Amino acid sequence: MENIIQRLYDQALINNFNSLNLRQDLDTLWENHIIVERMKYRIDNQIYTNYFFWRTHSQQEIDFIKEYDGKLHAFEFKWNPKKKGKFPKSFLTAYPNSETEVFNSGNYESFIWEGI
Repeated sequence: MENIIQRLYDQALINNFNSLNLRQDLDTLWENHIIVERMKYRIDNQIYTNYFFWRTHSQQEIDFIKEYDGKLHAFEFKWNPKKKGKFPKSFLTAYPNSETEVFNSGNYESFIWEGI
């Protein structure tokens, strides 16, 4: 699992100021925004947890993983509340006791401001 901080640094901001409905990278921008907001909140409140990003050689990925109390919690982020998040079967097989959840523009607050 790749460290989530490294992933955020690896993604560059491009010079594209089109409206959101014209953006092809909207899910990526949304993902970065809510992860950064979560990390700011947690640093400000001195809440520390291990975070990871997971991807296979065939490019299957999990957007964000936290490890807490010996358990993995996997998250997918989608801007559009109607989009379904998918968790790769290889991840679910490798980590059968993990918890999964999808956050979008309609339910993201609990991801950012949760206690753990």
